[in-house]
Amino acid sequence: MRELSNFLLGPQIHLVVRRDYLYEDALEKLSGELNLKLKLRVQLVNAAGLEEAGVDGGGLMREFLGELMRTAFDPNRGLFRCTHDRRLYPNPAVSQLPDYGPLQAARQYTFVGRMLAKALYEGMLVELPLAHFFLAKLVSPGRGDLDLHHLASLEPLVYRNLLFLKGYPGDVAELGLDFTVLSSQLGHSTLEELKPGGASIPVTAANRIEYMHLMADHLLNAKLRQQCLAFRQGLEELLPPHWLRLFAPHELQVLISGAQSPVDLEDLRQHTHYEGGYTADHPVVRAFWKVLEGFDERQRRLLLKFVTSCSRPPLLGFKVRRSITLHCLLHSGKAEHLEPLHTDLEPQFCIQSAGAEPGRLPTASTCMNLLKLPEIPDESMLRDKLLYAIESGAGFELS
Repeated sequence: MRELSNFLLGPQIHLVVRRDYLYEDALEKLSGELNLKLKLRVQLVNAAGLEEAGVDGGGLMREFLGELMRTAFDPNRGLFRCTHDRRLYPNPAVSQLPDYGPLQAARQYTFVGRMLAKALYEGMLVELPLAHFFLAKLVSPGRGDLDLHHLASLEPLVYRNLLFLKGYPGDVAELGLDFTVLSSQLGHSTLEELKPGGASIPVTAANRIEYMHLMADHLLNAKLRQQCLAFRQGLEELLPPHWLRLFAPHELQVLISGAQSPVDLEDLRQHTHYEGGYTADHPVVRAFWKVLEGFDERQRRLLLKFVTSCSRPPLLGFKVRRSITLHCLLHSGKAEHLEPLHTDLEPQFCIQSAGAEPGRLPTASTCMNLLKLPEIPDESMLRDKLLYAIESGAGFELS
């Protein structure tokens, strides 16, 4: 109750969104919001047009942001694509899609960037595997233009072919290349010149390095510049550019989605809260930890995803109220204090009794990092029910 009271204090943004049109309503109502650092209170409306029961003490906001990120980055929506290794990046052909023009696409990328920044600002982990080159653009100065070596994470085959061309010992002119690239978008193929008159300029040993860099610039920068600039504009409304530049691309991915390190079971055990009659010494709780000790890493990550919606542990572990306070040295030589960046699990991982019903499955409220565990003291039965729940998602609750 104290946490709820604290959340309800101070200036707030009150947001009412339809659950079935969550992204569309949020885009319309939050795009013009001037200060997204304010507390966000969310009211969900069901398909019948009725407000869903409950007061947002932070849990609904987390649920809202998590669902919003999943929807926005869904490749089927068109704003983002997947690389060969299933990493997300802005769609270079987005403006050609029926629902998007250049202005509408830019508006949505800015909005999605703002909401990802809001999730980071609130210390939320979201499972968004972003492409390495896209992360590099977000932490790079200026326009975020990248060079040839970043092409490996976007088009590995093209990258390897360019390296082959660089070291080709034969007559390069015999390869029949010119300064053009064939682009296929929405079933249509177009020939684009990498430089004026490129269609009539053959690639030779003398100009192949220029060709390589122009090809990389076209794929990494020219075709993605407007999308990435709009996304960065939104991201930097909450997270200053000099703050972002403190991180390498892989470090920013850790801040967004958590660490790749194994789940530290002892750390999780030490920082788990209990409710509904459970304590650390309760027979069911002891059986629960025994079961987790027998889980392999994949199963532990499934449990973490089941309860928190993210399979990776937080950057600095499960202890609450941790944050990184950054001091940035500006070009002027003056040190600027930046706001704390939360790198813990908030709210705290919690196990709550779900009653003495042996046939009931464990369920979870991911918006509160809450595992609702039936009173099943038998370790073997508890293991079976936990595995069934986490591997099938049968016990997931949006709450």
